[in-house]
Amino acid sequence: MLLTDLVEVTSPDELGELLGEPTPGARVKVRPSLHEHDRQWLAASPLCMVATSGADGSCDASPKGDPAGFTLVLDDTTIAIPERPGNRRADGFRNILANPHVGLLYLIPGRPDTLRINGRARLLRDAPFFDDMVVKGNRPRLALLVEIDQVFYHCPRALLRGGVWQPETWQPDVAPSRAVLAKAHDRRSESVEELEAYYGPQYRERLYQ
Repeated sequence: MLLTDLVEVTSPDELGELLGEPTPGARVKVRPSLHEHDRQWLAASPLCMVATSGADGSCDASPKGDPAGFTLVLDDTTIAIPERPGNRRADGFRNILANPHVGLLYLIPGRPDTLRINGRARLLRDAPFFDDMVVKGNRPRLALLVEIDQVFYHCPRALLRGGVWQPETWQPDVAPSRAVLAKAHDRRSESVEELEAYYGPQYRERLYQ
């Protein structure tokens, strides 16, 4: 594909002309604090996408997952997300140290709509509520504290279009396995067989180690 005949949108006015005006419901749905419905959603959600941006404008989006209800609601405008053992790159956390603004997207399996929260984040290395975030003996060494600026629900169209929760559309083997990807990109010194063993059934047993 040649990138020579691109027609770019370069202004908010041009974007508005192309997309049209927001619907009345879209205009008024943004709220500054949590409703009881939002609390119920957070209590049922096992997965959150965290979007951040660094001081230089570089962006990152990272999934955070735990048993449903892992996000702790501290009050109507403050939530906390525990960090679990991982690869320790901490790309999003490094962004937050330079630019506190974050965007969160919460999913409930089977639901095509999502809950969005925008706010300002801080990194905590300890707090009394860390004791309420213990899972399988793992007390987080770090948590993301988010002060809410905006909260609203996102319509189901994107997930419906993608057929995300329709098992008959799932093709987990259409892309290379995790072991093959690791061998090619980040664990080149190990064999595929070794990596298949590493990412096998015992991998789940090490999620909180």
